[in-house]
Amino acid sequence: GALIIVDDSAFSAQRLRRAELTTNPLEDGSLNDFHVCRVDISHLTLEAVKPFGLGAKDSARCKNFWALGLVLWMFDQPRDATARWIQAKFANNEAVRNANLAALAAGHAYGETAELQHILSQHPIPEAPLESVAYRTITGAEALALGLTAAGELADIELLFCSYPITPASALLHHLTGLGEAGVATFQAEDEIAAICAAIGASYAGKLGVTSSSGPGIALKTEALGLAVAAELPLVVVNSQRAGPSTGMPTKTEQSDLYQAVYGRNADTPVPVLATHSPADCFATAIEAVRIALRHMTPVILLTDGYIANASELWPIPDIDAFQPIANRKPTAAAAAGVWERDADGLARLWAAPGDARHIHRVGGIEKDIETGHISYDPANHQAMTDLRAAKVAKVADHLPEQAIEQGVPGGLAVVAWGSTFGAVYQAVKEALSDGLAVAQIHLRHLNPLPPNLGELLAGFEAVLVPELNNGQLATLLRDRLLVEVVQLNQVSGQPFPVAAVKAAIAEHAPARLAEARPKAAANQEGRRG
Repeated sequence: GALIIVDDSAFSAQRLRRAELTTNPLEDGSLNDFHVCRVDISHLTLEAVKPFGLGAKDSARCKNFWALGLVLWMFDQPRDATARWIQAKFANNEAVRNANLAALAAGHAYGETAELQHILSQHPIPEAPLESVAYRTITGAEALALGLTAAGELADIELLFCSYPITPASALLHHLTGLGEAGVATFQAEDEIAAICAAIGASYAGKLGVTSSSGPGIALKTEALGLAVAAELPLVVVNSQRAGPSTGMPTKTEQSDLYQAVYGRNADTPVPVLATHSPADCFATAIEAVRIALRHMTPVILLTDGYIANASELWPIPDIDAFQPIANRKPTAAAAAGVWERDADGLARLWAAPGDARHIHRVGGIEKDIETGHISYDPANHQAMTDLRAAKVAKVADHLPEQAIEQGVPGGLAVVAWGSTFGAVYQAVKEALSDGLAVAQIHLRHLNPLPPNLGELLAGFEAVLVPELNNGQLATLLRDRLLVEVVQLNQVSGQPFPVAAVKAAIAEHAPARLAEARPKAAANQEGRRG
């Protein structure tokens, strides 16, 4: 049912052969399920720009603005902003500037004058209700860079970002490299292991160490990540997930690494795991990751993906003063506590840097005595340290906000998701609610530990649907931690979820009316209390 506007001239016999197509999709019936609007965009563009004397190649390039003019007409949007951009972009090339302006106007005029109402009609888009604050567009990678930088300011700690280029994580290194004046230092290492070890060294020296990669690179960092857990050093590890095992499909998106983040280390080596859900959300999630790392003296894994990293959205620029300062466990001038004395709030040791004569200590990957930090092979001590590492991560839940319902109300179907599926799930649930279905959306940022009220919240629903761009990793985690049964909706194609796919699953599993859902939901809650 979607509308496709095609350039008729682009489907010549020669171009079809180049595309290795044996038939013309405009004529073989393969597009019968779509509304196809065939326009000779190339020819109409050349006619519109002929007076400006451009060569054939430059004239053909103007067809993008011709098509944009038609789309602006279709959505009843003004051309002023686009025209100003063209004038600024091509200020030094009068012929190209005027040709593109003419193409934009010609495409718009075509929509006004052509008799296309049976295929192409106007769909006015109202102005978005925006708050009276400053906005900018931002990508996920940019927002992560700014969030990490802001976290360094809030913690009053210098940040050292150590990374090795890998798709789709490289953009974060590029953006942070340009923030040196804001107190950010960057280091491009020779490999993944060197990158994380350099970040660990930075944290040992009293700076905030941050590293990043994608799934294959995170696998290489795993042993060093265990070292950071054993040494109890703050560290932020950003995983920009991509599709497939091994090299896989580096430019395609997938929620591939939740298992890796939660379970993927030797021994019992728990770390907090967070996931961001949109480009703009990356800013606050980065600050949250740093706050947890410093409060609990632990590595933290922050999950994003290629879709979020490269996508952009409108972002209300936040007031940094609205964020609470980030405390840390560095010893004060008057502190007399030993390095291995822990606070009750987060079970974190002191963060004493080398050169502090009052807090001389050793760190490393060999098991240490729980009281002195010296090397220890004592069985009871190893049990105590293993329990301590688990308790530190469990303590994170004490500081988490209660999990909220994004939209909808309890009693019917809960659609529980994480990461970049947010947009598709949000729209699908919104449409299902309009259709009268009993459904609600719950989107998780904190994946290890889970929000403390999540189990009770899910008990208030008749059923739980978990859409994921993997084969059921969050579904497994929910069954493991909360003993809750879920319905899986999985897609592993390297592409984001279509809204229609999520909506179809909701329609299959959601009660038609909320009143039908409430008796079973109440029984679920009663059973949980029992």
